[in-house]
Amino acid sequence: MVGKNIDLKKEQLASLSRSRQEYSFTAKCFFFFMDIITGPTTTLAKTKLIEILASIPYRAWEIRQYGRTTFGYKNKELVGHALKIMEWGREAQDNEYWHLRVINEKMKEDGLKDPWYLFPPVPFFIVVSYIFLTRLMAIINIYAAFHFNALFEDHAEHVYAQFVRDHPEWEEQSVKSELVKGYGNFDSWADVFRRISLDERDHMNNSFIFCGQPESVVNYEGMPEWPKL
Repeated sequence: MVGKNIDLKKEQLASLSRSRQEYSFTAKCFFFFMDIITGPTTTLAKTKLIEILASIPYRAWEIRQYGRTTFGYKNKELVGHALKIMEWGREAQDNEYWHLRVINEKMKEDGLKDPWYLFPPVPFFIVVSYIFLTRLMAIINIYAAFHFNALFEDHAEHVYAQFVRDHPEWEEQSVKSELVKGYGNFDSWADVFRRISLDERDHMNNSFIFCGQPESVVNYEGMPEWPKL
């Protein structure tokens, strides 16, 4: 799943040393709401909820693009642009779903149970609310939706980078799960979460590119090529 040979520890330190994006009022409210539900401390369960939500915007954009291509199928330029958004969205959805499965494996390995906010109907209410928000944003202003997602992914990148720093014991914990090996080959659980953090940076970068802000992209050695719009 994970390809290029990248110095994950170097990139984790780069994430920690880089200032966060200037979050919008909407983004700040969203993060505050998450902290109210899960508590301010980052836990595996909290990151699990983050990943449950993370793929939702990409699905919202994909649905909107299907609508555009259905009614604008004669417009070659429109269809081409829409297909690029859908291709990116599908890849990002798959990646976020891997994160969810990997985190669940870590919780099983550690013998951790889901807290109250991961049992129905709480996550159902959160997911439905987020689906409504992302689809509304996709309809009103897709570029603003991309920008909001960039802020979400920047937040997630920093959360995971700090999460690894907060758990030095992960450096000595080898990865035995065959499911996790489907995500990538890692020497330790620390590297697994470093890779997740870097995935979030990639998602942030692509979101900035699609919203027309390539100057905000965070470049690094071994990063994927920018999508060609």
